[in-house]
Amino acid sequence: MSVTEMFSYIQGFLSADQDVREEIRKVVQVLEQTAREILTVLQSVHQPSGFKEIPSKCTRARELFGAVRTHIADLKTKFPVEQYYRFHEHWRFVLQRLAFLAAFVVYLESEALVTREEVAQILDIQVDREKGFHLDVEDYLAGVLIMASELSRLAVNSVTAGDYNRPLRISNFINELDSGFRLLNLKNDPLRKRYDGLKYDVKKIEEVVYDLSIRGLAKEPEYGGDK
Repeated sequence: MSVTEMFSYIQGFLSADQDVREEIRKVVQVLEQTAREILTVLQSVHQPSGFKEIPSKCTRARELFGAVRTHIADLKTKFPVEQYYRFHEHWRFVLQRLAFLAAFVVYLESEALVTREEVAQILDIQVDREKGFHLDVEDYLAGVLIMASELSRLAVNSVTAGDYNRPLRISNFINELDSGFRLLNLKNDPLRKRYDGLKYDVKKIEEVVYDLSIRGLAKEPEYGGDK
């Protein structure tokens, strides 16, 4: 093979690779738009009247996740399954955003931490990398950390809406989340930076709870029937 033929072959390879990336970008753009639509729906819970609408907003968000699953199914057809990490950079951000949105919906519904398996189920993707298009554990963790920032905002807006007990529940949840992350040895730099942000979220929520406490506006939730 001559030098010219060799470089012609390489150019063909590069062109084919660029075509694949362009097809991926088109689908990712649609995914990003749908993610923005879900976020717009959920953002309304921060309004003073939004807390009463949480069930309906979560229902609407879950309906929109149906479109997400359709787009992800389309995305899966754009590249060989064994080359997931070769193109991962294209959908990493939107997948983290979708993990956050799924986590936020589950929290609003149950005030519980969504599992990686639950997020994968909502998105109709795999957990195990050997099975194809999957939710990388670091993308899941990034989504959870984004949710933590959203909850710190929710704690502040809960006070504005007159819901004085919600910040206490959020505080307990975030403190448990922080304790969990402390068990991890995070070597991913972007993820470590996001975790650093969690410390500020914890402090922000603690300030809200402290302010409510000294003003006598909040009490710890009571459990059981004998109190």
